[in-house]
Amino acid sequence: MAAAGRAWVIRNLGFDPIETPAPVGSFAHAAAAPQRGGKDEDLQREIIDFDSEGTEGQMFFNFSKATGLSRFTDIPFPKNLAPKADTTARKGPGGALPKADVLVVTWTVDEGHATSRVLTPGKDSRNDYVPYKHNFAAISKKMRKGCPALQAGRLGAYWTATIGKKKVVVFKSDSHLSQDTKTAPKVGETLPNEDVWRQIITEVQPELVITTGTAGGIGKDCEVGDVVVSPIVTFDCQKWLKKEPFAMQSFKNSAGKVKNQALIKKLFKANSGQLPPDNTRAPKIFGATSQAASVLTTDFFGFDTSDNRFKLQGEGHVSEMGDAVLGLLGTRPGFAMPHWVAVRNVSDPQIKAEGTLQDQAHVAAQIYKGFGRWSTVCSAIVCWALIVSA
Repeated sequence: MAAAGRAWVIRNLGFDPIETPAPVGSFAHAAAAPQRGGKDEDLQREIIDFDSEGTEGQMFFNFSKATGLSRFTDIPFPKNLAPKADTTARKGPGGALPKADVLVVTWTVDEGHATSRVLTPGKDSRNDYVPYKHNFAAISKKMRKGCPALQAGRLGAYWTATIGKKKVVVFKSDSHLSQDTKTAPKVGETLPNEDVWRQIITEVQPELVITTGTAGGIGKDCEVGDVVVSPIVTFDCQKWLKKEPFAMQSFKNSAGKVKNQALIKKLFKANSGQLPPDNTRAPKIFGATSQAASVLTTDFFGFDTSDNRFKLQGEGHVSEMGDAVLGLLGTRPGFAMPHWVAVRNVSDPQIKAEGTLQDQAHVAAQIYKGFGRWSTVCSAIVCWALIVSA
């Protein structure tokens, strides 16, 4: 498809994000609005915290053509394999997470809403999930003031479910590589997000770990709702982590084969009508077999532009800001890493190089706010398929 610019947003969301931007009240962080400047750091946080189920979401819907999860249609899973949320979330000892066969981790507020609709039906990540505070005091000492985890007073929230014969922990993280700190770790030390990963994997002891959520598409082939299933994650650190030994390191695992794609695509149809009208086809599932087709983790708000501003093209199929930490953890001496895979949906496609770079960032952010939850429904269904076949 053609790169998405202001005209794309007008057609699909009903407003010009630069000339007639959404009201300041439709932003989780007012500073992220174009009317207030909307710098990259503010937009990063806006994407993480925007809550389509909150007051900002309602104002966004009133202003735009975007739709909320009140339009969600239950997914017609095979009866014996439909996710079943536990009536009461299982707990581990002393505030730890319970053991399970699979650990699914997602990141932004809207990713949490959508993932919980699919994998823990009847239990919402914001309203129902159990706060996770185990060793918060120790881990949070590395975190900077104002980051999501410190503001929430927890490392995340979770619920438990059964899918087929598999016990599953679904974890919405409040720890983020891009937010916890902007200071590179000292020699021999670790990032707080890595500490969280180590702790929750150690507690759950899963056979499979899935990190999942939204991402920016790289290249012209991506459409909103496409899903990349990748056992390969790669750092592209050009900012505060650029001097680290892992700054451009790639990591590979053996998990990630998706079976029965015909069924998955059938399940997509229940909610695909909420994806952008400009989409020219049904969402695709891409299985990564090389770095160029995989998930790229940046240490900055990087998104692909038609003029390849951030040099992302050829480095990955989608870009996001955290998954490679999981790959890094798997290289640490003495840590028994289970199989893992990154499952990322395209929430915003390649952005047209028009106006300023900041204009382009606003276009990308507004597309996420319009369609991030609906594209996440697609990746959550793929997570379900991986769990069933694990």
